[in-house]
Amino acid sequence: MTTAFNRTITELDHVRIFNLLRRQAAGGASAQVGALAELIDAAELVRPQEIGADVVTMYSKLRVADAAGAERSLTLCYPPDADPANGMISVVSPLGTSLLGLRVGETARWQGADGKPGELRVLAIEFQPEASGDYTA
Repeated sequence: MTTAFNRTITELDHVRIFNLLRRQAAGGASAQVGALAELIDAAELVRPQEIGADVVTMYSKLRVADAAGAERSLTLCYPPDADPANGMISVVSPLGTSLLGLRVGETARWQGADGKPGELRVLAIEFQPEASGDYTA
């Protein structure tokens, strides 16, 4: 489950995620793959040089807070780099999909593998590759 906000993603992230989903679908599509495919299909696409510095893109490091106000840093990544214990969250996970394309101040909502709903508010983008001039990350 994702938020109702319109998402903005870079053309490069779109192509890379589309190709990732094609490879994953070959192995049998999951509901999460379908949710991510819907999100990128509906998203507004912009050139990497035009993405707002307040938008969560691939390899963005962001500061988030849960409903109780506890803060932590997360980095949105591709599955091979995922390491949830160290804050590296795969875009194919329910949390990762819900974060992609959000802006600072928006809230990610998802349903965990355990069936419980989750919610995190994006407080800040601590690092975004495009904002620092890296348009190929």
